[in-house]
Amino acid sequence: MWRREKQWKGNGNRLPIRRHGVTHTHSVNAAAFAQAGLDIPALGTTHADYFYGDIPCTRALTEEETKNAYEKNTGAIIIETVRCRGYEPLAVPGALVRNHGPFAWGKNAADAVYHAVVMETAAEMALKTKLLNPSASLPVYILDEHYQRKHGPNATYGQGK
Repeated sequence: MWRREKQWKGNGNRLPIRRHGVTHTHSVNAAAFAQAGLDIPALGTTHADYFYGDIPCTRALTEEETKNAYEKNTGAIIIETVRCRGYEPLAVPGALVRNHGPFAWGKNAADAVYHAVVMETAAEMALKTKLLNPSASLPVYILDEHYQRKHGPNATYGQGK
C-alpha cells in the first residue's frame, strides 16, 4: 500500500470535500477496468501527478442494494471503498464502481471533470503498459515525488505558488 500523509476524516456517509463536484462517465478504458473488477494501477508519472496510488474499484452491488436505492447505494460503496482503503479523497479523486464505470470528484465540477479525463488517460496507459509488460510497476519514491511536487506542502510544479 502507498504511504499516506493524511487519512480520511469523513463522517462515514459523505466524501469530506468542499462544494462536492462529482462526475460519472462510461469512458471506454476506465469502464473496462470497472467491468473487470480491477483497480487502475499507478504505473507512471502521469497517474502519479493526480492520483496518489491505485484508483480503486469497489465491490459489486448486491441484488438487494441494486433493487433498493440503487443510486444511494452506488455512492455508499464508493465511500465504503475509499474509507476501507484509507484514502484521503482529494489525493485519490476517483473510483471505479464494479460492473458500472468511473466516478471522479473534486473541489468543484470543473475539477471533477478534469479528474475524470485524467482517470481515463491513466486507465488507457495502464492497460497498454500491462499488455507490453505484465510486471510493470511504479516505485513508491517516484509516486511520492510526482504527487508531492504538485500537491504537497512545498508544491513546486504547476501550482503558481
